[in-house]
Amino acid sequence: MKETKQKNIFFDPVFIILIIILTVMGAIIGMQLITTLGITANTSIIGALFAMVLGRIPFAFLYKFRSTHNQNLIQTAISAATFGAGNTLFIPIGVPFVLGMPELITPMLIGAGIALVIDGTIMYRLFGSQVFPASGAWPPGIATAEAIKAGDEGGKKAGILGFGILAGIGGAMAGIPMSAFGVAFIGNIIALTMFGLGLLLSGYSEFLFGITMSDEYIPHGIMVGAGLVAFGQFIYLLIKGNKGRKRDENDPAMQVNEAVEPDRSVTRTEREVGKALGFGYVAYIIGALLLAVISGIITDMSLTMVLLFIVYAAFAAIITEIIVGIAAMHSGWFPAFAVSLISLVVGILFGFPIPALAMLVGYTAATGPAFADMGYDFKAGFILRSKESLEFELEGRRMQFFVSLIGFGIAIVMVALFHGSYFAQDLVPPVDYVFAATIEAGADSSVAWAIVLWAIPGALLQLIGGPKRQMGILFSTGLLLVNPIAGWTVIAGLAIRVTILKIKGEEAQNTMYTAAAGFIAGDALYSFFNSIFRAR
Repeated sequence: MKETKQKNIFFDPVFIILIIILTVMGAIIGMQLITTLGITANTSIIGALFAMVLGRIPFAFLYKFRSTHNQNLIQTAISAATFGAGNTLFIPIGVPFVLGMPELITPMLIGAGIALVIDGTIMYRLFGSQVFPASGAWPPGIATAEAIKAGDEGGKKAGILGFGILAGIGGAMAGIPMSAFGVAFIGNIIALTMFGLGLLLSGYSEFLFGITMSDEYIPHGIMVGAGLVAFGQFIYLLIKGNKGRKRDENDPAMQVNEAVEPDRSVTRTEREVGKALGFGYVAYIIGALLLAVISGIITDMSLTMVLLFIVYAAFAAIITEIIVGIAAMHSGWFPAFAVSLISLVVGILFGFPIPALAMLVGYTAATGPAFADMGYDFKAGFILRSKESLEFELEGRRMQFFVSLIGFGIAIVMVALFHGSYFAQDLVPPVDYVFAATIEAGADSSVAWAIVLWAIPGALLQLIGGPKRQMGILFSTGLLLVNPIAGWTVIAGLAIRVTILKIKGEEAQNTMYTAAAGFIAGDALYSFFNSIFRAR
C-alpha cells in the first residue's frame, strides 16, 4: 500500500539536533576545502552513508534512521550546508578581500546569502517541470539514491554497489576521475558525447592548434551563444507548454527509472514555472538593489549605470543558474565559476567601476551551485519515493526543501562567524584571485569581438541539439573545464555503456545505474578523505 504522507521530522528533537550537528560539520568542511583546495567535496553520499550506519546502532531512538526517506533528508541537509558555505558564500566574499576592499565583505555576504535562498527556492519551484523534469539524468542524485537503496535492500544490489565503490576508489587512486566514468552510464548519450569532446578539445588545443582556447575566449563565446539560445528554448517551452497534450505512458517525458504513474516526473505546470521565473527575476532585482545600496556602490555610478547594474545583475544571476542547472542535469558537472567569469567579463565591457564588478561577480557566483545541488537531492528523493503516492512524493520534496533551508541558514551563520579567521591566514578560494585579476586587468574590444564571434557556433550547436540534448551547453561546459583525462574517461564509459546495452539489452540499464552509483560514491569517498588529509 502506498503511503500518502511522510512523517514530519520537524517535531522530532533528535532529528533536528542531528541535522544541526551535521550541517555545522558540512559548513566547516565546505569552508575548509574551498579555501585550501578550491573544491567542495560531494557530501551527499557521505551524509547518506553516515545515516545508514547511524540507523544500525542498537538504540531505539536511532531506528528511525533506517528509513531511506530519513537518510535522504540527512544527505540533503549536509549537502546544502557544504555547497552553501563553500561555493555560494565563501567565494563571493573572497573577491572584495583579495581586491583590498574589506568594507565590502559584509555587504557581499548579505547579498550572497539572499542569492543563495533565492537560488534554492527557484529550483524547488522548477524541479518537476518540462525544463527540469524529475526524469532528467541528474547523475549524482541517481548515485546517492542507488547507494541508499543498496544499503537498504542488500543482496546482489549491495554487492554491485560495493564492487563499484572499490573500483571507484581504486580508479581515483590511479588518477582516473571515476565520477566521470559513472556519469557516462547515466546521462544522455549525445549530450555526454559533446561534453567529452569539449573536454578533449580544450585539453589538447595547444597541441592541435597552437593556442590555449581560454586565452582566446573561445569557450566563453561558445557558452554565451549556447546559453542565450538555451534561455530562449527555456522560454519557448514555457510558451508552447503542454496544452492539449494527452497522457501517454510511452512518452519519454512521462517515464522515470522505475515503473511509476504517468506524469509523475512533470508535476509543475507552465503557469507555475512562469510564476517561478517571474518571482526569481523580481527577487534578484530586489537583491541587486539592496546589494548596491548597502555596499555603497550606488554612489559611485550615474543613475543610468545603477539601473543597468541592477537589471544586468538580476539577468546574469538567473541565466547563470539555468545554464548551470542544465549542465548539471545532463552531465553531473557544472561550470559555475566559468559562467560567473563570463558575466564578469560582460560587466567589464559595460564599464562598471571596480567595486561594482566585485559585487556583480560575487552575486552571480552565488547562484548556480545550490541550484544544481538541490536538483541532485530532489532526484535522489524522487527515486526513493517512486513506489509511493504522488502526494507522498510532493510532501517529501517539500521537506527536502525545508531541510535545505536549514542547511543554508547554518552555512550563512558559520561563514559570518569564521570567515575572519580564514582571511587572517590568507586562506581564500583560488578562483577569487582569477576574478580579482580579471577585474584589475579589464578588457578591451578584442575580447568583446571574440565572444561575439564564437557565440555564433555555440548558438548554432545549441539550436541543432535542441532542448533535450543541450549540445551547445554541454560542449562549452567541457571546453571551460579543461580536463582531458575526464574527457577520455567519459568517452570510454559511453563506449562500454553502448556495448553492454547492445549485448544485454535495456534490462541491463538498472544494473549499470547501481554500478555507476558505486563509481561515483567511491570517487567521492576518496576525494573527501584525501581532501581532508591534504587540507590538514
